[in-house]
Amino acid sequence: MRIGGLASGIDTETMIKDLMNAERIPLDKLHQDRTKLEWKRDAFRDVNKMLADFDQNLIFNMKLSNTFNTKIISSTQESAVRATGNAGANSGTYRINVTQLAASAINVGENGVDFDTKQTLKDAGITGSITFKTYGKDSSYGEDGVKEHSYEIRDGEKLSDVIKRINDDVDSPVRMTYDENSNKVILEATRTGVYNEGGNEIDFSSDSSNFFNKLGLEQGNEKGAQNAKFTYNGAYEVETQDNHYQLNGVTFQFLNKTDGEATLNVTNDIDHTVDKIKEFVEAYNEIVDKINESQREQVYRDFPPLTDEQKSDMTEREIELWEEKAKSGMLKGEVALSSGLTSMRSSWYSTVKNDGAFSSLTELGIETTADYMDGGKLVIKDEAKLREALADDPESVQKLFSNNAEGEGRGLINRLEDAVEGTISQINQRAGKATSVSLDGYALGKRMEDINSRIENFERRLEKVESRYWKQFSEMERAISMMNQQSDMLMSNFYPAQG
Repeated sequence: MRIGGLASGIDTETMIKDLMNAERIPLDKLHQDRTKLEWKRDAFRDVNKMLADFDQNLIFNMKLSNTFNTKIISSTQESAVRATGNAGANSGTYRINVTQLAASAINVGENGVDFDTKQTLKDAGITGSITFKTYGKDSSYGEDGVKEHSYEIRDGEKLSDVIKRINDDVDSPVRMTYDENSNKVILEATRTGVYNEGGNEIDFSSDSSNFFNKLGLEQGNEKGAQNAKFTYNGAYEVETQDNHYQLNGVTFQFLNKTDGEATLNVTNDIDHTVDKIKEFVEAYNEIVDKINESQREQVYRDFPPLTDEQKSDMTEREIELWEEKAKSGMLKGEVALSSGLTSMRSSWYSTVKNDGAFSSLTELGIETTADYMDGGKLVIKDEAKLREALADDPESVQKLFSNNAEGEGRGLINRLEDAVEGTISQINQRAGKATSVSLDGYALGKRMEDINSRIENFERRLEKVESRYWKQFSEMERAISMMNQQSDMLMSNFYPAQG
């Protein structure tokens, strides 16, 4: 704790504070320089985030087949047969006559459960392992196409416990249901179709646990299993175990028997593709605007970052308006952005050599704006031309945009992606990634690290300067105090006290 001015009457603390404020001016400048670098880094990272989002979403979508080849399928009998088409589905008309739907096997206990379902199975005389067989053609059924399912009866298990175990078994295409109202059990297949020609789909004839017998189920009562049957285009007769079937990339879904032939028309969903292209163009133009604006913003050199002391004398609104000008033009003249914008713009100009019908963007009615001040924004000049190209040859449109080749055959979107990712890489070198913690991994960070070091050194120097000022003023006070004492002594000798 320092107290000055006792001898001199000078406000030492205020005087030293004013002197230190003058000494601190270079330090304030260093803090302002560091703040400007932080602002610039954050502004760079905002652009990078926007570019990364654009790359991962809009550019990615423009490379998908579904963007250009989504299908619309209409049916004259929607309640009986519907369809969906993948990107490779052939457009055209399909005639489907469904004469039989696929159904699953089912067995209902006639006589009901002959024991109290609240007691354990063992108390009901059901012991050992519950076994039954199902049939199939996939590899899990082996060469003979038979799979045996076995469930050891555990101590304390009741009917509900075993039913749950059977229903939860993903390897068993069987479901059991106990109806308390009728005291009957329903045993059914969870899949449609016939897998065991001439026999039961769920075969429990060899079960030795007495389980199915106690439930009132009889092997001969199973019924219902059948395959779907339909005729394709009046000539091709098909039988399938499921109520769906795929042909030429079109998946037909059978909901009911048809009344004669149902006609399904498969066409390209041009509206979907046009909307996707418009969405892409809008997002691309927003990026161009953002980067262009950053290069045109006015720089206000008379508005440096505010110090904490300056902020203490201002309102929040005044601080906001000041910093708005202080941050203006933060990225102006940055080569990473100007060269990146040029690279993105040039992606659209070169032709794409491919085996499709289109080699340039203008052939689809899409151009870059004539005003160079726009920075090369895209505009759909002739939507009718774009729709015509998508209707006639969507595959060629896709090749123009996203042909995954190198050199002159590289698609426009792929070229743009290269330019965007190159710009992201340059910004990372300049301002680091959003996840960067260390300052020494990028250019602006190294400059901030250097300023931080200079700030630390300057603050240590200021501490020494302030100590020197206090020492000097203390010496002055001591000297004045001594002079005052000597003056008092002389005065007492010249003017002795009156008796």
